[in-house]
Amino acid sequence: IHTVQIGNCSIDFHAQECIDIHGTKHALTKKEIQFLKLLVDNKNEVISREHILKVVWGFNVFPTTRTIDNFIMSYRKYFEEDPRNPKYFISVRGVGYKFVNA
Repeated sequence: IHTVQIGNCSIDFHAQECIDIHGTKHALTKKEIQFLKLLVDNKNEVISREHILKVVWGFNVFPTTRTIDNFIMSYRKYFEEDPRNPKYFISVRGVGYKFVNA
């Protein structure tokens, strides 16, 4: 899958960019795309922080889990109408995150 719709937004994995809720195009980093792809490919499944770190950052590099939170905050700013009450990028307390797309 090259493109994914999230509400009125879209992600183009091939071009490494997204269109946010305001219709603005954003270039995404390789890590942002990898993390988004992991979430989208595992739609409706909770992905642990450890798994996210291992898949996106690799075995040898361990950024703080705060890094993951910062990525999620960015995704919410791009794709959520109300980032404080997300409906797509959901936190699962003590475990990790899941992506839900109706």
